[in-house]
Amino acid sequence: MAPHATDESPFDTLFCGLLPRLYRRAVMLAGTPHAAEDAVHETYLKLVARPEKLLGHPEPYAYAFRAMLSAVHDARRKEKRHVLTDAPESLAGAEGAAGGLAPAVAWDGGFERRQGELEAMRLLGGLSARQAAVVILVDLDGYTLDQAARIMRVHRGTAARHRTRALGALRAELTRSCADGGGGHDRA
Repeated sequence: MAPHATDESPFDTLFCGLLPRLYRRAVMLAGTPHAAEDAVHETYLKLVARPEKLLGHPEPYAYAFRAMLSAVHDARRKEKRHVLTDAPESLAGAEGAAGGLAPAVAWDGGFERRQGELEAMRLLGGLSARQAAVVILVDLDGYTLDQAARIMRVHRGTAARHRTRALGALRAELTRSCADGGGGHDRA
């Protein structure tokens, strides 16, 4: 008898618990919500083929993140082979949307948070997939450099070098955007 749609396996329960965090990180790595959805879907397909690997892993999020990173990398490689006919959409329209709004209230309906997410996506989109991954793991998810290297399956020195180059590129981009008029950012 085939399983019903309402039957949830331990794998599905675990993966559904990881979904919000995976989606947030996938958007940062992939650059667009659509590419992130595709990456998370590919991740699910990779992991569901061998559910015991995820269920038996001591850190399921790290295992799923690694699979997602691989899916994002594969998608970028496939994307490079495509010939663009029009200029791709940019997130530049989202920059400066705050215009001259002053922070009059403590909560602005999530506008500033969303603007920060868009800016993070823009900045991470300028990095290689591995650089973005190590920045996300170490600086956003709180893993140590050794843990991030194990998750990414690279040597610690390689992860450290990716992070150093990524942080340098991020600093240069932030300096450039501040010099070009701030891009909607206030520096105190």
